[in-house]
Amino acid sequence: MTPNAPDSLLASPASPAATGRLPTLFVSHGAPLFAIDAGESGPALTRWGAALRAQHPGLKGVVLMSPHWMARGPAVMANPRPATWHDFGGFPPALYQLQYPAPGAPMLAQRVQGLWQAAGMPAQADPERPLDHGAWVPLMHLFPQADVPVVQVALPVGARAADVLALGAALQPLRDEGVLVVGTGSMTHNLQEFFGGQDAPAPYVTAFSRWVEDAVARGDVAALLDYRRQAPHAARAHPTEDHFLPLFFALGAAGAGARPDYLSREVMYGMLAMDSFALHAAH
Repeated sequence: MTPNAPDSLLASPASPAATGRLPTLFVSHGAPLFAIDAGESGPALTRWGAALRAQHPGLKGVVLMSPHWMARGPAVMANPRPATWHDFGGFPPALYQLQYPAPGAPMLAQRVQGLWQAAGMPAQADPERPLDHGAWVPLMHLFPQADVPVVQVALPVGARAADVLALGAALQPLRDEGVLVVGTGSMTHNLQEFFGGQDAPAPYVTAFSRWVEDAVARGDVAALLDYRRQAPHAARAHPTEDHFLPLFFALGAAGAGARPDYLSREVMYGMLAMDSFALHAAH
């Protein structure tokens, strides 16, 4: 993995004036119940996905990082027909009946491998990897027809924020090739507080989420990389980093100067911030 992610990694390889360039997307996928209890965030994702397809009718695929696939190093799903994996237990039976039969895209997987190889980050291909709920749950809302090819990539075990930023930055060319790059995790993710029965957002959840929004809006990558020290209540919002790190995947792929367009600031169960935002390149 790359030891750091200098500003040069965020420089887009193509002209900022290029037309047809896709944004990137960070999505909080929440609990598995988000598939059937969509709140305000699910419809917001559906509206955004429909608008994206209207603006970019040549959408060719999605490359998505979920924290529910962790590997020893960079890895890419090369399964042409990925199964819908219900990788959770104890939820209502209706949740286990859901299927998301989107096709895979082995050629796109090879393209991802090639870009990472060129950046000095070789990746393994996994021809049997299914879609975990961190992928198919948000995709059900984004593209309910399940007709957009999907390539999931792993979050490397032990990766730091700068490492994940570099993985995303290497995939910037995909945005000019009709591919949507998505990081899916959670803006806050302290499951020890999940069953607290609180409806109103906990103050720490709001403080952390709005600090992140401000830093992303300012393009302050240095502050975001140092969020464990600088963000209020970072350790409480994320006792472990896995569900926050995919934000850096989307941020890296967005390029320098990208600014957020928020789809949702909803908080579920008082502690689960469902923030989702698109990152549009500066012009």
